[in-house]
Amino acid sequence: MRAVVVHGAGDLRVDELPDPAPREGEVLVAMEWGGICGSDLAYWRHGRSGTAELKHPMVLGHEVAGRVVGLGSGVTGVDVGQPVTFQPAQLVGDGRMPERLAGRTNLYPHVRYFGSAAFDPHTDGGFSELRAVRAGQVRPLPDGVSTRRGALAEPLAVALHAVGRAGDLTGRTVLVNGTGPIGALVVAAAKHAGAAHVVAADVVRSSLAVADAMGADETVDLTSADLPQDVELVFEASGAAAALAAVLRATAKGGTIVQVGNLPGTAVPVTLGDLVTRELTWIGSYRFSEEVDDALVALADGLDVDPLMTHTFDLDAAEEAMSVAADRSTGSSKVMLRLG
Repeated sequence: MRAVVVHGAGDLRVDELPDPAPREGEVLVAMEWGGICGSDLAYWRHGRSGTAELKHPMVLGHEVAGRVVGLGSGVTGVDVGQPVTFQPAQLVGDGRMPERLAGRTNLYPHVRYFGSAAFDPHTDGGFSELRAVRAGQVRPLPDGVSTRRGALAEPLAVALHAVGRAGDLTGRTVLVNGTGPIGALVVAAAKHAGAAHVVAADVVRSSLAVADAMGADETVDLTSADLPQDVELVFEASGAAAALAAVLRATAKGGTIVQVGNLPGTAVPVTLGDLVTRELTWIGSYRFSEEVDDALVALADGLDVDPLMTHTFDLDAAEEAMSVAADRSTGSSKVMLRLG
């Protein structure tokens, strides 16, 4: 089979690998679609993503979907031919967590994730023609949800988790700062959760156009205007430390910021005084627990992710696809790989 393999910083190849066979408790999936994520780009550009450093070649990709073509022994509840996506996280160990963290499996200390170098050996992702997956990680797609849309259940789950961290959004006004793929999905998730008015802000016009198509009621081009002021609930999705001072100032006194954009893991200068003097609540949001199931329900209910998917490439053009995904001047949002 062919697979998109990162060998080191700047070294991406489409390699021929042995076809996998499903072992006991596994499902063999013919992969059809994959979405390129920021972590895929980080491994390609830098040979690392966050604290996870690439030590060996690794298949990329965790936003994926396909169709079941084989079953290992002992697998029930999944049929050959069924379209599926995945819960890409696998807990390592006994899975026990403190009572205060019950249900928050995204905070479990040791997690294997599709396309992650956090462990050695690394965990291969799904940018390949075939993938054998533990049956417990397989999620059948609802009727009417294509594998192309189903591949975005994972990033939509990230957005739904962030929205869930904010509590009930019914009737509320929301600001989303940063309208890359996750920010645009937060826009859609907030509207799906009942937000009355969603303002989306960014410095890239094409990204604002995607946010508009994803349901934003208002967009703000930050190259010519400032963030709106006194917004009671803000989702910070840019992950840009330089934006934090303005985001804190835009949040109403006593308001809440949900930090869904990944912030740098190194020290950076930032002005945080408003966090104290305005008595703001700043909430972190990391990946998701089981919101991938909620994402599939939302997709079946009609949440439209099509505007997010701006570019499509065949598997053999993976490096070009990565280049387009990494360059916002191309107008790219979510770049899709046709895997099969």
